[in-house]
Amino acid sequence: MAVDLRRTLPWWAAATAVVALSACGTADSAEPAAAPATSGAAATTPPAPARGKLRGYGTVQQLTEAADLVVRGEVGSAGFRVDEVLRARSDSGVRPGASITLARLDAGVADMANMSTIEAGQPVVLYLSQDAGAATPTYRTLSGDFGVFDVTGSGDDAVASTRSQAMAVTGLHTEDATASGHGFRTTLGQLRAVAQRP
Repeated sequence: MAVDLRRTLPWWAAATAVVALSACGTADSAEPAAAPATSGAAATTPPAPARGKLRGYGTVQQLTEAADLVVRGEVGSAGFRVDEVLRARSDSGVRPGASITLARLDAGVADMANMSTIEAGQPVVLYLSQDAGAATPTYRTLSGDFGVFDVTGSGDDAVASTRSQAMAVTGLHTEDATASGHGFRTTLGQLRAVAQRP
């Protein structure tokens, strides 16, 4: 009696697969296999981790509470000229008319490439942290563009807008999830009022 090999070949293939799979064991007894060893030539080095992270702030109140110094002014020839101190730690010594030194974020900070630059003559309100390791008082904006508001106009009704659409608060005292990614606008008077709260 002749056997038709065309009919038996699929059966043998199925039987071989079952035997091979049964040698692997069940899911309950399976242990993870070790990754295959690679030679030194084939190994790749992971990218260097970022040296810092930016903290997101949801409200102007959060920015104010975290800041060592909140000032209004503009970049001049001798540094940042402070026109008004909205809030300061008692030991800051910064007064209106003073010039302070601003430092950029560390180059290794995530999103550093996306930060804006404050140009000379641009009126801004800055939320700053003091750089503790500097020989002379030096300040950095809180989380890059989160700590920068561009000011248009004068007086309490002057418009204060976040520098960035993405790195922006969404409210004065409470966050507004629907405003996320759209920037934030308020008045200089409202920024002053939040800064003067205990």
